[in-house]
Amino acid sequence: MRSRVGLRHARHPVPTVLRGIYLPRSTDAAAFAMATYGIPLLVLATTDSAALTGLAFAVEWAPRLATFAFAGALVDRHGTTAVLRWANVARALVVLAAAFLLPKQEAGLGATATVMVLAASTGILTEFSYIAAETAGGVAGREAGARAHRVQSVLLGIDQVATLSGPALAGLLLQWTGASGMLLVIAVFSTLTSVLAPRQYLRPKPAEAQSAGKGLRTGWATLRALPALGWLVAGLTVSNLAIGLLQAAAPVIIVKQLGHSTADVGFVWSIAAVASLGAVLLCRRAIDRFGLWPVGVVSATIAAAACLAVSFASTYHAFLALIAVLMAGEGGMTVVLRTLRSHLIPADVFGATLSLTILLLLLPFPLAGVLVTLVPPAQFGHVITFCAVLQAVGLFTAFARLRATPALSTSFA
Repeated sequence: MRSRVGLRHARHPVPTVLRGIYLPRSTDAAAFAMATYGIPLLVLATTDSAALTGLAFAVEWAPRLATFAFAGALVDRHGTTAVLRWANVARALVVLAAAFLLPKQEAGLGATATVMVLAASTGILTEFSYIAAETAGGVAGREAGARAHRVQSVLLGIDQVATLSGPALAGLLLQWTGASGMLLVIAVFSTLTSVLAPRQYLRPKPAEAQSAGKGLRTGWATLRALPALGWLVAGLTVSNLAIGLLQAAAPVIIVKQLGHSTADVGFVWSIAAVASLGAVLLCRRAIDRFGLWPVGVVSATIAAAACLAVSFASTYHAFLALIAVLMAGEGGMTVVLRTLRSHLIPADVFGATLSLTILLLLLPFPLAGVLVTLVPPAQFGHVITFCAVLQAVGLFTAFARLRATPALSTSFA
């Protein structure tokens, strides 16, 4: 038996963390950031409609929720590599098709339909890829043991670097080369991810494979058995309504109300990524010294205060600065979430439970898009204030309940 195992590893060596996790995660994160922030800008540039921009945001995120009902089970069944590779191949083909069609269409129903289909299809494929990458990252963190938060900090840092460059690159390409240039770059990053994906990193035993429905039930049962993780996910879900609203409304606020360009929209999220990346680096050291709970509370307080102030921002630079502070707080809370998740979720149900937690965290995003579609732009400030109050209450409640939870108050101190 030992010789067979040795031969198997000789044929398919376990990839290093750099080759098997960090490199494909980097190219996938770049495609993710450009698609997530660039496609709503593409819709606004194509339709010149605030309502359709909000609708596109909802159309981009709503299919992801349906995807998560079976994405985790698919990863558990077929492994991270297969899902990562084929999701990126499909995404490359979709954006290439859109890059070919859009220049041939005049502004109107045809172009609007194309960008809406593009938003929905890239949303689905991007989340399949994300689940696979996150599952592989969870395995790497679990193998790191007590240093799991350092691995998660590197992964989050990769995401933030992509978020730093992706929105700005998407905005600049859209402004100077048009839709085709932006979409071609997304296709290049997607293709690189499929090429860089290792032969295999995580492939559970066939007996562990679950149907989509069973995977969802398994994830829910696991989350209910982990109250520390459950409360944190609940608080961040409420917080994400405010984050989603700002993401959906930012193109309209910056371009229509503040009179800036699509490149300036991308620049806001790039600067926010710099702030978030700095927070990630600080939180890694702070968790070593103070533990998860204090770092989470400070991060939540910063995020809630900044979000409440955003609705009063009347200039582009004030809006940019407050979004940066807000996303710094979000970055700190994400390190806490990823570290807790990698330690608490059992390996054999990690994919299914990860899918459910991300599903819950994404629920507010299509709702945010619907709000932007229905609410007149002049009333955005009131809606942002309301969502910011909900965010503050949700985060306060979550961390108050976690105060006596050993997993946060004493672990990893």
